[in-house]
Amino acid sequence: MHLHRRGDQRMLAGVAAGLADYFDVDPTLVRIGFVALAFMGGLAVPLYLAGWLLIPDEGSDLSVAEELLARERDHT
Repeated sequence: MHLHRRGDQRMLAGVAAGLADYFDVDPTLVRIGFVALAFMGGLAVPLYLAGWLLIPDEGSDLSVAEELLARERDHT
């Protein structure tokens, strides 16, 4: 199974649902983990943003970061 951001169980960007799918756990557990990390030093926000940038969306082979880099490469 490939890591991807889920579209059907998405609350924000689908990162938690994608991680839950990849590790075969309930998405609620991953979301609770993000909330716990947010309260214990705020690490959840940068991790979630990194997941959104680096994990491809369901049905796509490219992540947001890869799409941005490809677009910049095409402009130069």
